[in-house]
Amino acid sequence: MNDQYKNSYKATAKELVSLSVYNVGYQLCDAGYQWGPGIRDHYLIHYVISGKGTYEVNNETHFLSAEDAFLVYPNTEIIYRADAKTPWEYAWVGFTGSDATTILQATDFSRKHPCIHAVPNGEEVKRQLLHIYDARGNGFEHAVEMTGRLYTTLALFLKSSTQKETQLTAATYVQKSIEYISANYSYPITVEDIAAYVGLSRSHLFRSFELVLQQSPKEYLTDFRMKQACYLLEHSNLSITAIANSVGFDNGLYFSKTFHKKKGASPKAYRIKIRGTE
Repeated sequence: MNDQYKNSYKATAKELVSLSVYNVGYQLCDAGYQWGPGIRDHYLIHYVISGKGTYEVNNETHFLSAEDAFLVYPNTEIIYRADAKTPWEYAWVGFTGSDATTILQATDFSRKHPCIHAVPNGEEVKRQLLHIYDARGNGFEHAVEMTGRLYTTLALFLKSSTQKETQLTAATYVQKSIEYISANYSYPITVEDIAAYVGLSRSHLFRSFELVLQQSPKEYLTDFRMKQACYLLEHSNLSITAIANSVGFDNGLYFSKTFHKKKGASPKAYRIKIRGTE
């Protein structure tokens, strides 16, 4: 009897924010099932639910079993293979975005050590991966929920990281700030508001962002708002003033100047270019 299965989903929507889900799923593999040799163009985390298998990368073979996890880096040749006698069952999520690299740098994953054995909070990791799959869909609300679940999943790897305290603590502060920005960017929040929420001084928050993301909190907040504005310009019929208000600007002129500085065109010109119509 063949009990193997595969349930997967691949997003077709454009990346909306600095982290987004590319694909997600879970699979019980056939004995000896193999992917590769091949290269992915995105990050990919697998969490082993049961069974055994191997992961080959950089001329090394890693042996994995239940409660282990492995990370696939973009543009890196890999092979992963299910055991011939006890094939593995795993859940996975693929993701892209400017935040991905910096967040992963604060976990125990690295190119030299792409596997984590006996993940401390493995059951919760598995649960979050399945939540991402349950939230699948190509609507904007699906992308937001999947991304939120992905942040939660990566935060679990941050919490169990054995890296030096300075980097880990900074990453935790930044993660908490990003969650606040994601939930409140439509209001006229400031860097002072973010710092107060996290419980840091403005200068301490600035140092944490520079350490983890190599940009200031204000730059991150502005970039986040501009990405949301671009989405609304393309996918809604809201006026420029309404879009400005929707992404946290109470001054339409200042919004237009900021947008032009970041995107090289006015909001109206961007909409015409991306949609071919006003």
